[in-house]
Amino acid sequence: MRYIIIGAGAVGGVVGGRLAEAGSEVVLVARGTHRAALREHGLRLRVPDGEFVHRLPVVEDPAELGELRADDVLVLAVKTQDSVTALRTWGPAPVAGGGTAAERLPLVCAQNGVESQRLALRTFRTVYGVCVWLPCTLVEPGVVSAAGAPLTGILHLGRYPYGTDETARLIAADLEKSRFEAPVVPDVTRWQYAKLLANLGNALEAVTGPMESEEAVALFERLKAEGAAVLAAAGIPYTGAEEQRAVRGDKVFLAPLHGTPRGGGSSWQSLNRGTGTIEADYLNGEIALLGRLHGVPTPLNDLLQRLANAFARERRAPGSMAVGELVRLTGMDH
Repeated sequence: MRYIIIGAGAVGGVVGGRLAEAGSEVVLVARGTHRAALREHGLRLRVPDGEFVHRLPVVEDPAELGELRADDVLVLAVKTQDSVTALRTWGPAPVAGGGTAAERLPLVCAQNGVESQRLALRTFRTVYGVCVWLPCTLVEPGVVSAAGAPLTGILHLGRYPYGTDETARLIAADLEKSRFEAPVVPDVTRWQYAKLLANLGNALEAVTGPMESEEAVALFERLKAEGAAVLAAAGIPYTGAEEQRAVRGDKVFLAPLHGTPRGGGSSWQSLNRGTGTIEADYLNGEIALLGRLHGVPTPLNDLLQRLANAFARERRAPGSMAVGELVRLTGMDH
């Protein structure tokens, strides 16, 4: 199988680099200065055991590849706010022997949240979800890092909306040759909704910086409590903390990377790079949506969604609001 990594940023770059390192055929899809750096210098992957350079084909759109191959696997790793554009670009791409990518090829959604796979299933016949537990960073154009050791990450994989099949097992086998654990599960959304609750802190971290104070931790717990109440009202199951700990164990811990501070998570990184967009609509906004559908108030998630979007639009630096100011906005100081 050939893996086409649509969005070779932090997650896509690390997954693509590790797959290539293990002998899989990989094509990277990127734009702008990142694409130029990948083409000129290769993908530079910084991990605890060193820095590795992978010189891989880099394209911006499917036309550069000609007809896609029947054994291609499309890995969607863009932020969810960019999914529709990517799906519209790659779905109609012709495949050798007839038909289009949307009709014939598997699409693997390796993203935060739960919305992209729903968007994908509108056009792609065969969609897989991944619960991405992979600490990684787009350091600079052409350079990505992953601090996890001894494994780089854990990627639960399954058909969307449910089930498993031989393709999922083949993809998982390639991932497991590539320094990942990749359990194939029939209920991948259970893992994704649990990850969604953890990702509710992404906007908080982006707006106020690392969650180091008692006030910040208390806000994070409130965000998760709102999320858990919404999922309970919606009847959506998710894996509990004990089940998650049992699977993760000590398989992935964060090792220091010399000269490569990790910074923050994905939303923090979006603000730090000044991209102008952020994924809060599909993390905190997912909880807000479900809350409105099921009559559960989600005031703190609503607030963080609005603030994160405003920070992104205004290209404000991450962590530029004091935690105390946010607490005052929530009324928690009364």
